[in-house]
Amino acid sequence: MDTYTIKEVSEMFHLPSSTLRYYEDLGILTNVERSKSGQRVYIQGHINRLKTICCFKKTGMSIAKLQQFFACEEDESAHIDEILSLLNNQQEHILNEISQYQTSLTHLQRKLHYYTDIKTSLENGTPLPKWADYREHAEQAK
Repeated sequence: MDTYTIKEVSEMFHLPSSTLRYYEDLGILTNVERSKSGQRVYIQGHINRLKTICCFKKTGMSIAKLQQFFACEEDESAHIDEILSLLNNQQEHILNEISQYQTSLTHLQRKLHYYTDIKTSLENGTPLPKWADYREHAEQAK
């Protein structure tokens, strides 16, 4: 069985060692054994758990929700509805974030197109574009 030091895990996940210890204190990274010299010893199960923690954190899941998820996961069959509810809510949150990013990306692309056209007009000595034309074009595309 492969084992990892706190330094190795820290580097693997680009997390400070203090964050790994914090996750232990919160109870979301559990059963970390110690070597005879007192150093933390991580195994593949910890790596798998950290992958889940990092994934869920990237989606904006709070520490409290992580704690709730892992507490429920300890007895999945008894808490399956809670697990599904939590994950469905997080999925909805992510889909909402994606939609907001898509709206922002569309606006940014419109601005980029507009300012690229301004640059081209300045270089060619042609009339400058009007932002209203870009805004109207976007509204017609809806």
